[in-house]
Amino acid sequence: MDARQKLARGGVIPAHPLALDSSRRLDERRQRALTRYYLDAGSRGIAVAVHTTQFAIRRREVGLYRPVLELAAEEMRDRDVAKIAGVCGSTTSAIDEAATAKDLGYDAVLLSLSGLASLSVSQLIAHARAVAEMIPVVGFYLQPSVGGRTLPIEFWREMVTIPNVIAIKIAPFNRYQTLDVIRAVVESGRSGEISLYTGNDDSILADLMTPWDFGGKTCRIVGGLLGHWSVWTSRAVEQVANVQSLDGAVPAGLLTLAQQITDSNAAFFDPSHNFAGCIAGLHEVLRRQGLLAGIWCLDERESLSPGQAEEIDRVYRLYPHLGDDEFVRENLDRWLR
Repeated sequence: MDARQKLARGGVIPAHPLALDSSRRLDERRQRALTRYYLDAGSRGIAVAVHTTQFAIRRREVGLYRPVLELAAEEMRDRDVAKIAGVCGSTTSAIDEAATAKDLGYDAVLLSLSGLASLSVSQLIAHARAVAEMIPVVGFYLQPSVGGRTLPIEFWREMVTIPNVIAIKIAPFNRYQTLDVIRAVVESGRSGEISLYTGNDDSILADLMTPWDFGGKTCRIVGGLLGHWSVWTSRAVEQVANVQSLDGAVPAGLLTLAQQITDSNAAFFDPSHNFAGCIAGLHEVLRRQGLLAGIWCLDERESLSPGQAEEIDRVYRLYPHLGDDEFVRENLDRWLR
């Protein structure tokens, strides 16, 4: 399958974390183990070098952008999954990163507009077109609280006219802005060509369960590309399969499950501290499962927020059916080989 076909299937695409040792150096063994976990859990793709992987991998003194892409690409080789690489920065930088991803066999790039606040809508579209000339693009509406910017519907109406835009990750954490993206795709007539993925960690199942309808013109969000799905991934695969099998009314139990997932996300992503502990929170879950040795981030200031560990304890206690500790326990030694 080509990139468009792979993404059209929908499903779970985890955002890949970065495994570090206590010296904050790349832990290659555990980095590979994470990729193996996501593949064996049933993910339909993996996104690497994105926010969850830590943007600091791009710093010259860190130099981990290509290495983490290489490791994941090696593990995904010959696997029928969507290989997605994050790209960001100026047009020159984004094209350079896209070239690296293409060279390593990635199917598409997730195009972050973080750091481009000074550009006009027309300049942002030119930026996207330049990257799309090299490799298929997954558009990205990133919430402003973690570096994104508010994008008017006019931006998305232009974005969906770019032939090599094959999907969009919708993650503004805002219902009005989510509607803007979906409307733009539906009104363009390209809803059969552009796959929609939720990145709204506060409404994952709700996004997936909703038949979006604009005066008879309809579409679905087919999957998610989420940092949240970097943990408890095998359960996420089951949840999405349940949603995709729905025919008609949504059972009340799924609505309750959606609320429980959002509550868990609040513990992992730390919205009460403006998402300061979002990466460390995911690391903490993976540490408890044995996939990571610690919660170290490249930035020594990034760690759990006050009370966050207790919140993670709480959701572990309340929602054992959301976790996949047993699945990890059964396979961990093999993944760490």
